[in-house]
Amino acid sequence: MKKALLLLLVTVVTAGVGFTIQTVVSEAQVAESPKRNVIFILSDDHRYDFMSFIGKPSFLETPNLDRLAQGGMYFRNAFVSTALCSPSRATILTGQYAHRHGVVDNQRDVPPDTKFFPVFMQDAGYKTAFIGKWHMGDDNDSPRSGFDHWVSFKGQGTYFDPILNVNGVRSQHQAYTAEILTDYSLQWLRQQKDQPFFLYLSHKSVHAMFEPDKDDLGRYAEAELEYPITMADTDENYAGHPPWVREQRNSWHGVDYLYHGAMELDTFYRRYTETLYSLDKSIGRLLDYLESSGLAENTLVIYMGDNGFSFGEHGLIDKRHMYEESMRVPMLAYAPGLIEPGTVLNKMIQNIDLAPTLLELAGGKFPEGTIVDGNSFLPLLRGEQVPWRDEVLYEYYWEWNFPQTPTTLGLRSERYKYIFYHGVWGEDELFDLQEDPLEQHNLFYSEDHQSIVREMKQKLFDMLEATDGMNIPLRMPQGFRGGDRGPGGS
Repeated sequence: MKKALLLLLVTVVTAGVGFTIQTVVSEAQVAESPKRNVIFILSDDHRYDFMSFIGKPSFLETPNLDRLAQGGMYFRNAFVSTALCSPSRATILTGQYAHRHGVVDNQRDVPPDTKFFPVFMQDAGYKTAFIGKWHMGDDNDSPRSGFDHWVSFKGQGTYFDPILNVNGVRSQHQAYTAEILTDYSLQWLRQQKDQPFFLYLSHKSVHAMFEPDKDDLGRYAEAELEYPITMADTDENYAGHPPWVREQRNSWHGVDYLYHGAMELDTFYRRYTETLYSLDKSIGRLLDYLESSGLAENTLVIYMGDNGFSFGEHGLIDKRHMYEESMRVPMLAYAPGLIEPGTVLNKMIQNIDLAPTLLELAGGKFPEGTIVDGNSFLPLLRGEQVPWRDEVLYEYYWEWNFPQTPTTLGLRSERYKYIFYHGVWGEDELFDLQEDPLEQHNLFYSEDHQSIVREMKQKLFDMLEATDGMNIPLRMPQGFRGGDRGPGGS
């Protein structure tokens, strides 16, 4: 059965990417080959290096994420194209950059003609379900097209006792939200019989303000915290960085006044790791069911964060900026018979790649004329050597309700990162990530690196122009119409 499945997968021609894979198989072989189920688990604000198999922080326990890595593939270099909840989520569902799909902040609704890839998975014969945090279109929790089954909540939701919209009917629930979402996921999985399925499980965890399950509160109360050396407020630390970075320390997204003093940094850090531990437990319940039911043998599980999160690097918390802790995310894939256990992938994968990958796996296709910015990494899951990108594009657009971070555009290669700040006085940035992984030394004015600055700047704007990204998307500030001028969803 597994051999037949592989034959089916390699027959698909990747849509909207720079390479194709073509292998002829008979109609009988295709008919005999079952399609692989897919479970995509998305977490919120999980930074790339907070997993116990990586060893950071040393006290953190994530045995079930470790389990995915040991039994499948760890993506060492996974990135988002925008480090912000709603733009990243829209990118996952469309395979497009934010400047193309138009969801550039957490309040912007999805354009009405947008098609998400689960619609085309339905066309390919899949039953689909969305369970969890949607967070596109502000507080709208209504069922969306592309999903046969829908469980969601408004906006950011709550960690406990959520009001959930279940297929159009809202009701109060009593328990920890991650556990409730897992319960709904297991309930739906048990009902799947004759069709391949796609489950999109989207957790609130680990979004601020962090709240672990009650049994896990205080688990790391005595743990020794590990803050980065770049957190120190010294001239040496900020030399060469644009002024906005240091100025943000004493703001909503800075270590000196985080969330306007709502919580001190040590407690903030401990609650984050405890909440992540609670999330890991819920993932373990799902994996246990897949193994006990026999579904694991024919299911691809992908775990990913929607963006990263800073804990003191350069004096910052939160995301949005282009430093590693913000744009880099955890990503794991598990699929017995498809992925060699214990594989580490060093290729640069982005959230733009999810839609084409999963649609190719499903044997579906985007409609003719659909523009997709990502590439399918399905061949990489199989261990094949295929042409791949050498750099990733990043974009973040200034928000009226969080004015501390400027519009940021950039390009990251395996070694260098070039950051272009639009509309502010101060330096752009260039980092040699091989020699300076903590991004301490800005080489933008270094005489020895001017050719690299010119080359990466040219590549950045060539990519923006090629993907219709040369216009800055503007949005009317709500306060100008008498609305709330306070911070929106972070």
